[in-house]
Amino acid sequence: MRPYFYPLFASIALFADFEKTAEEIVHAGRVLNLAGLCPATSGNFSCKADEGLIAVTVSGKHKGELTSDDVILVDLEGIPQNTEKKPSAETLLHTILYQVFPDVGAALHTHSANAIVLTRLLKEAPALTTEGYEIHKAFRGIKTHDSTLTFPIFENSQDYPALSEEVTNYLLSHPDTVAFLLRGHGIYTWGKDMKEALIRVEALENLFECELKLRLLKK
Repeated sequence: MRPYFYPLFASIALFADFEKTAEEIVHAGRVLNLAGLCPATSGNFSCKADEGLIAVTVSGKHKGELTSDDVILVDLEGIPQNTEKKPSAETLLHTILYQVFPDVGAALHTHSANAIVLTRLLKEAPALTTEGYEIHKAFRGIKTHDSTLTFPIFENSQDYPALSEEVTNYLLSHPDTVAFLLRGHGIYTWGKDMKEALIRVEALENLFECELKLRLLKK
């Protein structure tokens, strides 16, 4: 259990909010691990905890076995608050989402096998575009299957400051983006809260599974 009082927290209410946020992240880990989207220690998740602070998974933990102790607070620069635990190495790819999109309340990164295979099939393509799928309507603002979604594909990199800057620049110029892909790595998506973020993950899995099967059948 966490100690009852953290000097960082300005109020008991904020402490309670953080505990609730941590439990939402723990639940997401179990759901996504059971779905095979975050095997072993892969993937990372975050939620907005307060203005200027986000709760994020620590590095190296099995996502199906998370506890609230595996969630820490970081600021929007990714700096841990009041803890020596290390956040996920990819934390900057979360913090930029909260800065670019002020209404984002949660962000999820999965190691979707469908997305990984698609990005490898597409080789050096800068994006994956899907058209005419009913599941497009799972994304806010889309009212018809007669629509197009574009998912940018960024090259996988361990230089997260440089990668986060590249992603930020793209999102600022393409504010309608609902998810992005890392080649051979996985998906990042987000929502106004954890519920919407999980719905987006599920929709993306259906969409990418259909797209992958279609492309393989055409070969």
